[in-house]
Amino acid sequence: MPREPDWEWYRTFLAVLETGSLSAAGRASGMAQPTVGRHIDALESALGLKLFTRSFDGFAPTDAAWLLRPYAASLAATSAALLRAAGSHGTEVRGTVRLTTSEVMGVEVLPPILAALRDAHPQLVVELTLSNAPDNLLQREADIAVRMFRPTQDALIARRVGAIEVGLYAHEKYLAAKGAPASLDDLSAHALIGFDRETAFIRRFLEQFPMFARPALAFRADSELAQLAALRAGFGIGVCQSAVAARDKALIRVLPAAFSVEMDTWIAMHEDLRDNARCAVTFAAIVDGLSGYQ
Repeated sequence: MPREPDWEWYRTFLAVLETGSLSAAGRASGMAQPTVGRHIDALESALGLKLFTRSFDGFAPTDAAWLLRPYAASLAATSAALLRAAGSHGTEVRGTVRLTTSEVMGVEVLPPILAALRDAHPQLVVELTLSNAPDNLLQREADIAVRMFRPTQDALIARRVGAIEVGLYAHEKYLAAKGAPASLDDLSAHALIGFDRETAFIRRFLEQFPMFARPALAFRADSELAQLAALRAGFGIGVCQSAVAARDKALIRVLPAAFSVEMDTWIAMHEDLRDNARCAVTFAAIVDGLSGYQ
């Protein structure tokens, strides 16, 4: 290679991958379109690879682009983690802490905990990403994760804060129109809400509750928030955290004796952050808050 590629070129490369065009990448990155084009040309020249081809609807990534994507994403995550660490240097609780958790936890459960944390530490900035990806702590895409399974990576500090119960619920207007099931077998006559794509977690769930297999579902969505919205709208019967459902008097639990699932809840962060003030304080606040939530 004639020279080491500039890190900024990789950032631009990711923006074009995500947006599909030079103009959209420029708007997302705050750069002029010609600058975006020059970055891509320079990166292709430095690497000796063709990364994009023009298509009728924008820029189409080549196989080489998809091959490089995880490495470029890792660079971007490391750069962001470096800035977070630099911004919080010292013993004060200040700077940015980036959290990752599921949609329902991030929208329905964590906000009061984070608001109290911010009141106690006004110089702390919170970034929240909604994801269940198990490896984003190792890639430094986040500092702290709240997970409904035990993290197994050796480089992580993990603490169990207990189990969150989930049950079957339906809106009162749905039950008034369709009636309540008397057994799990009766669920086949109801509109069921569940996930569209099958994951390892869903497969384990289906071993115990096969009536929620994809063909039997009347509403399918991989978004937990979309499922919760459908439940609240009276679409049918679905799974919900019992503590979340308890806030809405219109959500009625069905088959409590036949369906009660406890989901282990864990807080994890990279071991390199154990002595970081912003992360240590945030970790402790989430542990305390979720212990009380349960």
